[in-house]
Amino acid sequence: MIICCGEALIDMLPIAGPSQKEQKETVYQPVSGGAIFNTAIALGRLGTKTGFCGGISTDLFGEQLCQSLTESNVDYSYSHRQAAPTTLSFVKFTNGQASYAFYDENTAGKLFQRQNIKEIPTDVEAFHFGAISLIQEPCGTAFEDLVTSAKENCVLSFDPNIRTSFITDSDGYRQRINRLLSISDIIKVSDEDLSWLSPETKPEDFAQHQLEQGASVVLVTEGSQGATAFSKHATLKLKSKKVEVKDTIGAGDSFNAGFLSSLSEQGLLSKSCLRDLTEQQLSLALDKANRVAAFTVTQSGAVPPWTEDLGSIE
Repeated sequence: MIICCGEALIDMLPIAGPSQKEQKETVYQPVSGGAIFNTAIALGRLGTKTGFCGGISTDLFGEQLCQSLTESNVDYSYSHRQAAPTTLSFVKFTNGQASYAFYDENTAGKLFQRQNIKEIPTDVEAFHFGAISLIQEPCGTAFEDLVTSAKENCVLSFDPNIRTSFITDSDGYRQRINRLLSISDIIKVSDEDLSWLSPETKPEDFAQHQLEQGASVVLVTEGSQGATAFSKHATLKLKSKKVEVKDTIGAGDSFNAGFLSSLSEQGLLSKSCLRDLTEQQLSLALDKANRVAAFTVTQSGAVPPWTEDLGSIE
């Protein structure tokens, strides 16, 4: 099992309203989302045994999130339900690229604490974590404590997925990211993440530093330019698939799911196997990650593929 630890929220997506007036009207559609949530949904749809751990509201949006998890075969029994609001993220598109405005005060996700974490089963292969759930408190400390306590026994997959508009304590957040980078086995960063984390550092130098710290795989994504995978034995660059992009919501989250799903299918989701990944094994995982992300960007909102959908991505 892979357990995804982090935020579940509602993306409020702008769509054309029903107004009959000449002036165009925008309304917002509530769509289940959140970076870690999206990865869990994608993993479940790809047939990987998946759990979700986080704070979920008992309000109507929380019910929507739980229904979405159930429909995608994700076990959310490791989550904590409470009578606090659901985090809302209002989305703005500029040339297909999404930016976000978060409403997160006293929400079920933000108030998630270490004592809310249920007993984790012994068959967990990996924890996937990151994104805005590491910025806020007390949830940030709860997730950091959880994955740190599991670092000797499970693969740790980390995607910072930095949202600069959400950060209030840059120094504290950087310190947390660096602590988690130092214990992670799989690290995925986008070029936008790197421009905030270390703007003067080249991707290959960042990757080399993380490999020297103990990571087994470092993935750097560059949107339409593709992705590069770095490991001890190989460096592979793969161009993005040529598809018609509707929006980029969930692309990186789905990429993570495709990569982890492939490793699990290949029987490689262990610390020892990851340290000795061959070029062919890494190539298979990178290719699946690329195809899963490519399908997702052809959809409106974060709608990752089911396994049978991947046949449409050549």
